[in-house]
Amino acid sequence: MSRICFTLRIRPEKVDEYRRRHAEVWPEMREALRSAGWRNYSLFLAGPGTVIGYVECDDFQEALAAMAATEVNARWQNEMAPLFDLQGGRPDEAMVPLEELFHLD
Repeated sequence: MSRICFTLRIRPEKVDEYRRRHAEVWPEMREALRSAGWRNYSLFLAGPGTVIGYVECDDFQEALAAMAATEVNARWQNEMAPLFDLQGGRPDEAMVPLEELFHLD
C-alpha cells in the first residue's frame, strides 16, 4: 500500500468556493474514487491557497490513471479548474507528491 501526501495550489480568493464544492462532492465522483482504489482520502486547507491531500492506494500512478479514464472525473476537473492556480493542464495533474520522512506504524 502507498501513502501519498500532496499539495495543490488554489486561488486564495476561491477558498470559500473550494470548501463549498467539497462539502457537496457528487456521489458518482465518490464512487469513482473508491472504484479506482483511492482509500482514506482527505483534503486539508493549509493557509490561503494551499491544499494538502492524503490518500492511500495500492499504486498512486494506477489510481490516477483509473480516475483519468472516467467521465465523471473529466467533468469534475473541468468544474474545478477555475478555482486552481494552474499553469495549464487539469487540477488532478497539478498534485505535487511530498516525500515521506517518517511513519509510525
